[in-house]
Amino acid sequence: MFYRKTKDGENRTTNHWLKRPVKQVYKIVIITALLAGLSVNAGFATEKINSDLHTIYHIYSEDEYIGVLSDDQKLEQLKENTIENAASEFENLPLTIGTDFSIIPERVFAVQNDDAPVLEKIESLFSIEAEAIGLTIDDELALYVKDMEAYEQLVRLLKLQSVSEKELTEFEARQATTTAIPPLKDNETRVIDIQLSGKLEAVEGQTVPEEVYNAEQALELLKKGKQVEKPYTIKKGDVFEKIAAKHHMKVSELLELNPNYTVDTLLQIGKELTVTYMEPYVEVDVLYESKKLETIQHQTITEKDSSRLKGETTIKRRGSDGKKAVTERIRKRNGQVVGHAVEQVETLVAAVDEVKVVGTKVIASRGTGTFKWPAVGGYISSHMGTRWGRMHQGIDIARPSSYSILASDNGVVTTAGGHSTYGNRIVIKHNNGYETLYAHLSSIDVRVGQTVQQGQKIGVMGSTGRSTGVHLHFEVFKNGANINPMSVLN
Repeated sequence: MFYRKTKDGENRTTNHWLKRPVKQVYKIVIITALLAGLSVNAGFATEKINSDLHTIYHIYSEDEYIGVLSDDQKLEQLKENTIENAASEFENLPLTIGTDFSIIPERVFAVQNDDAPVLEKIESLFSIEAEAIGLTIDDELALYVKDMEAYEQLVRLLKLQSVSEKELTEFEARQATTTAIPPLKDNETRVIDIQLSGKLEAVEGQTVPEEVYNAEQALELLKKGKQVEKPYTIKKGDVFEKIAAKHHMKVSELLELNPNYTVDTLLQIGKELTVTYMEPYVEVDVLYESKKLETIQHQTITEKDSSRLKGETTIKRRGSDGKKAVTERIRKRNGQVVGHAVEQVETLVAAVDEVKVVGTKVIASRGTGTFKWPAVGGYISSHMGTRWGRMHQGIDIARPSSYSILASDNGVVTTAGGHSTYGNRIVIKHNNGYETLYAHLSSIDVRVGQTVQQGQKIGVMGSTGRSTGVHLHFEVFKNGANINPMSVLN
């Protein structure tokens, strides 16, 4: 039931309309029929228009209009074919088309049938790119590697430039466990930290396939470093050729960096030039912990004894080296030591200092003029004079209470050695015109040039040379002439 509101506000049913005159009702029906006919004809016309319209696709690249395609799938198929053709050259690299295209559809009556010229133009704009992992150092892109596996391998290779495979493997194993690190063994060195300079990060990106490297290739590029400019202060003797060679440059490159200079410019000491040098992309810092056994060198303590002759030395106590365990930390950068700190020193065996006693008593090299008996006791077994038909030049002393031979007076040793007749002999010059000779010794305790004191032991009685028994043959000379020893002996 339908209602309508009258002027007086009352609601009335549609039955009220049926009460209109018949003529008026017929008019309403006829109008309604005509309107219904017009609506059916309009529907048939719309269907006819839609059947004649077709969709075309306008192609743009970076706001540049390229052309029209009749099917947008042809663009996708061209991309797939291009990537497939490039895949054989760049195996195992995920390739993509780096060029961005915009597609705008339009409904038109006329259809373009030849898409080939447009597709050819599109293909000429294609740039093949590979999806790769970029290595950034301090947020600056350095290079691309294939994937995260290659990136991790590259980082490991960088570390292996400063440590051995064994050291790195052991370090990684220690890093992977929560077990406490055992104490260092004697003479053991181990890596406790490895740091790469700069902030290294892996970022996803796209680049031309030719610039995607494997880990080994990337390592070589990083090892070459990058060229950096720095100031150089001119020093005495510098010339362009010398400065350029020192920085691995050509003179032309040096002058290009310093446009205010020519080859004829006179270099002034203290002025600055701009030069270049290769700075490594990445530096490897390695911290080592080491425990070494080291020798503690013993010291020698010297005691002076005024009762002993100068130059006379005896060992009062033998010294011996000690041993210590030194634990230290060593930091190396690119293989060069840049830091060193001793953590602990443990003495295992203490060193024993050696004590040496040296005489300080100075002996006068000039004789006193009074000669003492050159032996310890004994008697004269043969006097100076003719014996067995020839001259006996001195006296023989035999059967002493001790075989020590003593210097008869102060003097300097001028002869100390063997002789065919005298055997082992010593000659002392007393620097006052006198000389004394001691022969047939079994051993000699002094050396040529040594100053001796009256009564000092100089050798041991023996029977060397032409001798018939153990005895001392003793001679005295005055101003070069042989004299009777008994004339001067006290």
